[in-house]
Amino acid sequence: MTIPSPTRQRAATLAAAIRHHNQCYYVLAAPEISDADYDQLLRELHTLEAAYPELITPDSPTQRVGAAPSAEFLAVTHQVPMISLDNAMDDDALAAFVAKLTTALPPELPLLFTAEPKLDGLAVSIRYEHGVLVQAATRGDGSVGEDVTHNVRTISSVPLRLLGDSYPQVVEVRGEVYMPRCSFARVNAQLADRGQKLLANPRNAAAGALRQLDARMTATRPLAFCCYGWGELSIDAGASQAALLQQLRAWGVPISPELQVVEGLDGCRAYFAALGERRDALDYDIDGVVFKLDALTAQRALGATSHHPRWAIARKFPPQEAVTLVEAIDFQVGRTGAVTPVARLTPVAVGGVVVANATLHNLDEVHRKDVRVGDTVRIRRAGDVIPEVVSVVLELRPAEAQPLELPSHCPVCGSEVVRTEGVVVARCSGGLYCPAQRKEALKHFASRRALDIVGLGDKLIEQLVDLEWVRQPADLFQLTHDQLARLERMGAQSATKLLLALDKSKTTTLARFIFALGIREVGETTAAALASSFGGLARLMAADAAEVMARVEGAGPVVAEQVVQFFAQPHHQEVIAQLQAAGVQWTETEPLALETAAEAVDTRPLAGKTVVITGTLSRPREEIKAQLLALGAKVTGSVSRKTNYLVAGDAPGSKWDKAQELGVQILTEAALNALQDAE
Repeated sequence: MTIPSPTRQRAATLAAAIRHHNQCYYVLAAPEISDADYDQLLRELHTLEAAYPELITPDSPTQRVGAAPSAEFLAVTHQVPMISLDNAMDDDALAAFVAKLTTALPPELPLLFTAEPKLDGLAVSIRYEHGVLVQAATRGDGSVGEDVTHNVRTISSVPLRLLGDSYPQVVEVRGEVYMPRCSFARVNAQLADRGQKLLANPRNAAAGALRQLDARMTATRPLAFCCYGWGELSIDAGASQAALLQQLRAWGVPISPELQVVEGLDGCRAYFAALGERRDALDYDIDGVVFKLDALTAQRALGATSHHPRWAIARKFPPQEAVTLVEAIDFQVGRTGAVTPVARLTPVAVGGVVVANATLHNLDEVHRKDVRVGDTVRIRRAGDVIPEVVSVVLELRPAEAQPLELPSHCPVCGSEVVRTEGVVVARCSGGLYCPAQRKEALKHFASRRALDIVGLGDKLIEQLVDLEWVRQPADLFQLTHDQLARLERMGAQSATKLLLALDKSKTTTLARFIFALGIREVGETTAAALASSFGGLARLMAADAAEVMARVEGAGPVVAEQVVQFFAQPHHQEVIAQLQAAGVQWTETEPLALETAAEAVDTRPLAGKTVVITGTLSRPREEIKAQLLALGAKVTGSVSRKTNYLVAGDAPGSKWDKAQELGVQILTEAALNALQDAE
């Protein structure tokens, strides 16, 4: 296919602009455009490449989704070995290192060092030829590593093409792949919410993600890269370590923002002390500081042993572990109802901070480590997160120590604590009633797909709960104009609009009301099926698990049990009664005959069909999803052989390609609307 010259030029312009903004965001930490504007550039390039596949190059900014699974990692021989660093565990060792260099080097040579954090991640070497990323490999044994090219290509901070045109024919950049602390916390929160096993620590998370045989899995993990050196280089490296690192930065390769040049032992000591004070404020784990002679001529003169260079050393921080006593184990309730055990410890200093509490994550983790009240335990503190118990010193266990048991009722609200078979996390079933879950439950209750209370945003809900004006959902409908007008950023006009929105939301549908209750495992599709099958709320509340499974297609024992347990709670019955007393109402219908309940849903145009949405549409995606659910469809996020339809808008991207490959029928937005009109 012949590509029009303006189209080819536009694609090149877009790619160059995206690379520039990647440099601003990941390397310079100074973004010039908003995330939305960046996404628009990427979507436009995606659209052009979808229309003209010949435009796609290996270094295109769109090519970061990950490749298909490989059978194994291939071996890569490093042209320049990736040797380790010598360690200085205390100040005396650092002083001895500097003294040795002072003796070995000419007295007129200034003793300048580059200083930067020693990141706790996984070392990789990334090779560029003619400015394009061609290979990435792990350190391995220093001589031979593993090919992780497809995985490294998914890391947003790694440039697929170097910037400018002054780069050499060959350059291997070396650095650390790591997972930022904020990303690690976010991933673990998502895993905990799904009842899945948590990641142990950021380093293990990064190493596990980088060694996935399926690069598409790596792409789901928020990894980052920081360059600290180089391997093979087809040009002269120049005179200065710091200067060459800055040149790599100019080519688009991220280096540490903490990089400094310091002089002599005093400069090294001052840098180490200053970074140590800020260690916990950094968004990544470090275990020390790396000092390297800045003069490359001096580096070459000193050379290296088979293990480490003689011109560099890693000054390590003190271990962030300590031994203490478990005085008690309490259970805390999180915002999503997760019931988490926390060890109360005899206070002990760890990494410069006095620690009195340590997370135990979940009951499975407690039993795996066999932590009991009265145990002597080793604890670790990494960053500003709650410290965790590493292991038990079994030889010091008292004879009376007993295994921990899960509480039967929530320590906050008294509701039953439920743990579904096969799920790691136990949860308070209090939902809308439990004070620990109140803010999140109210946010869900007011959301667009639930009661759709326009103007009642997250910040406003947090204010209302903090002021104790709203404890239960029904309290929302008792708010006065005077109260609302006094809230931050409200005023009289906004208060009037919110009261009107609250009044309007009282008239809803049974499906929306069921969804708004926040029953675990009950999404929009299941809520709609429950509403259409039972017809009325009282009949649903009186049902047992067997009837739920018999009436609702696709409702297995886990969903049925969650529904029954939710409505069995007296607190939930009280919340529902209060809402109905406040005027929340919906139209009820006759229940479907039991023998036809599951089949009745099949009358809708897309009943039983799996649909995926992609591209830019004329309405928000949530509205399209709600429309599909109303037509009986099951909406998923990825195209597979089980997908029946792809609803596609502008710039459909890779989902369009996958649908074409599998022969999935494409629906335009107009075709979708026609289906609804014909219903």
